[in-house]
Amino acid sequence: MARDNVALWHHVSRARLTMRPFGDAFLEDYLAREGETVLSCVGGYRYEGPGAQLFEQVEGDYFTVLGLPLLPVLAALRAQGILIS
Repeated sequence: MARDNVALWHHVSRARLTMRPFGDAFLEDYLAREGETVLSCVGGYRYEGPGAQLFEQVEGDYFTVLGLPLLPVLAALRAQGILIS
């Protein structure tokens, strides 16, 4: 978060996703169901949808996997008085 070219807040969040073993039939079915949608998703999967089936383990924050560590962002906005505490 920045204001007037001054950094007010930054955050680094990591998530580790371990893909599960799957066969060609599963992958072909997944790609057929998701269609062009996977091309607009980071990593080629929608973790919030059928893409969750690609993984056997996920470590880290759900929102980080989606691309925005929402809870830390909300906390920073409250700390700045942008959101009501």
